Amino acid sequence: MSFKKTKYTCYFTYLAMSSVFSLPPILFMTFREMYGISYTLLGTLVLVNFCTQLTVDLIFSFFSRYFNIKKTLRVMPLLTSAGLLIYALIPTFFPQIAYLGLLVGTVLFSIAAGLCEVLLSPTVAALPSETPEKDMSMLHSLYAWGVLTVVVISTAYLQLFGRENWMFLTVFWALVPIISSVLFCTSPLPEMDISHSNTKAAGKRQFGMALCVACIFLGSAAENGMTNWISAYVESALQIPKALGDILGLALFAILLGTARTLYAKYGKNILNTLLFSMLGTIVCYLVAGLSPVPVVSMVACVLTGFCTSMLWPGTLILMEEKFPAAGVTAYALMAAGGDFGGSVAPQMLGAIVDGVAATSWARSFPGLTPDQVGMKVGMLIATIFPILGFCLLLYMKKYFKNSIKKRP
Repeated sequence: MSFKKTKYTCYFTYLAMSSVFSLPPILFMTFREMYGISYTLLGTLVLVNFCTQLTVDLIFSFFSRYFNIKKTLRVMPLLTSAGLLIYALIPTFFPQIAYLGLLVGTVLFSIAAGLCEVLLSPTVAALPSETPEKDMSMLHSLYAWGVLTVVVISTAYLQLFGRENWMFLTVFWALVPIISSVLFCTSPLPEMDISHSNTKAAGKRQFGMALCVACIFLGSAAENGMTNWISAYVESALQIPKALGDILGLALFAILLGTARTLYAKYGKNILNTLLFSMLGTIVCYLVAGLSPVPVVSMVACVLTGFCTSMLWPGTLILMEEKFPAAGVTAYALMAAGGDFGGSVAPQMLGAIVDGVAATSWARSFPGLTPDQVGMKVGMLIATIFPILGFCLLLYMKKYFKNSIKKRP
């Protein structure tokens, strides 16, 4: 049986699901202007997004045997569509409860996003292939190209038709995942062992697995802290027009993210060293973005973060599979839980810092900078803690796994 169509269906689904992550940040400033939603509440939407995904990850970690994987894969994209429709329609028809609509929609499409992270990676890993590592990197590269597609189309739409018509754009993106559901219904799906016996090997090396989970937590925090706030940061802190900021900021971020993952899929090797250099580059980018007084330099640093963080999530999955072969769906669910937790902490922390710093008299003491601008820069500097800890952890992991190999009989 050929699973070629199945692999491309997984690729398309990962690309289609990118709207869940990239569309809300583009609309953050629109929500703030139209509905008066604070930065903290906007950050809370990101927190709810990832916490919902985290809950799905944990449910699959402990109760995966109760799920029909094939049916879940086919229904998953439809949840995305339902969530985005609610996200668009409730604020449109009931603006007095706009935030509630955004919250409910976020929960629904976040459930789908959690299922996507838990199921697509092990599905691709279960397909017969001579280059499983490259297939995994290619899968995650398509997320970045999906982000680019969403950013370019969405930015052009908002520029042409105005922010006040954002709901029609959201409805459009809600229709795309329906194609994924149809493709999954017409594609052969591999059998995957979802029993807890898959984690037996990992159970013998729980500490090593915990290191991988911690690594993907820090890597996801570093990536998503910038992904979710680069649009608002470029517009507010750097005073660059929104349309130009989205194209030169988030779009270029996505291009570099996708390019790096595609390059690794074709030429990559030595994933541990790749992760180390990625964390180091991310540290530099965050520091420059927060400290540079020159807007163009800060924006370039934000964009380059896309290249540096590109392999932190998929690379840790590759490392986990390398150190714990055939780890199974449960192990992927635990890794997704670590990544989603990191992706929830960083954006929420940044939003709270921006609001907290902007409200101080200290933030108003900087000539030429608004309190929001000061808050954004302080947030970037504090967020540097994630890649710094990640770099230190990877140094330890390199030594730990090297010693573990030596001790094997």
